[in-house]
Amino acid sequence: MADESVEALDAGHATDGQATLRETVALTMQRYFEHLDGESVTDLYQMVLSEVEAPLLASVMAHVNDNQTAASQLLGLNRGTLRKKLKQHGLL
Repeated sequence: MADESVEALDAGHATDGQATLRETVALTMQRYFEHLDGESVTDLYQMVLSEVEAPLLASVMAHVNDNQTAASQLLGLNRGTLRKKLKQHGLL
């Protein structure tokens, strides 16, 4: 990836017209709040994490060909923590 592309992604801006992860999350949360229609919500943080964590772990594991050591390094997690999370999401 070109240096300017990496810098743009770090700054939260995509260079090819695609939305960044940050922009996608912001838009999704905006839509979520609009659809609440006044209903109260609790544990929003945990709900979002539970929705994002499983596909993140699955994508990373596929990227590293199921190498848990490489995945833990890529994610910045302890290998034991990674294994626990993989089990929680039925990925191990």
